[in-house]
Amino acid sequence: HAGAAALPTGFATLDAELPGGGWPAGALVELLADRPGVGELSLLLPLLGATPPARWIVCIAPPLLPYAPALASAGVPLARLLVVRPERREDLLWAARQALLSGSCACVLAWPQRIDNAGLRRLQLAAEESATPLFLFRPASVAAQPSPAVLRIALAPHPEGLQLRILKRRGPLSTAALVLALSPGVSSDSRLPRSYTRTGAVAV
Repeated sequence: HAGAAALPTGFATLDAELPGGGWPAGALVELLADRPGVGELSLLLPLLGATPPARWIVCIAPPLLPYAPALASAGVPLARLLVVRPERREDLLWAARQALLSGSCACVLAWPQRIDNAGLRRLQLAAEESATPLFLFRPASVAAQPSPAVLRIALAPHPEGLQLRILKRRGPLSTAALVLALSPGVSSDSRLPRSYTRTGAVAV
């Protein structure tokens, strides 16, 4: 919510464009891209690498499993990474809300195939109530649809890294595109060891 502290993104040029100087701490953030694997997880690596030891990182229905060596090299605590594979769309919403409201998560990442505005609003409220950031990865085709997310960013691959266009933020609209140089990609088809999954998750 408006009073929550911002979390540094690890990219000074992006922090300069975000109200508070970073990711909103208790809010829904939408990252929109034409396809998965454009660098969306690399964008979050600095945040994930700053996870407190006793907190969890929850990934719900990722289309590609995070590449464990890249996560580890960024300081992400793999033992605190929980991958959840819900069977139904309704289960994804339930899992995301439960993770947010548990009070034990540093951040929640989710890849919904379809979600309506009511579902988005419930997730935004849960993120506010828990003061936990929720990152939803959605297709670029939804950019014109209304959303209660406080921050929406369109992502696209770029020869120098990742191009970002801020579609919605608190305060004045941003029109300039940013290009960030990223670490090597962390989205991969490679399998996480079974030890990196927890209750409710399926090693794939």
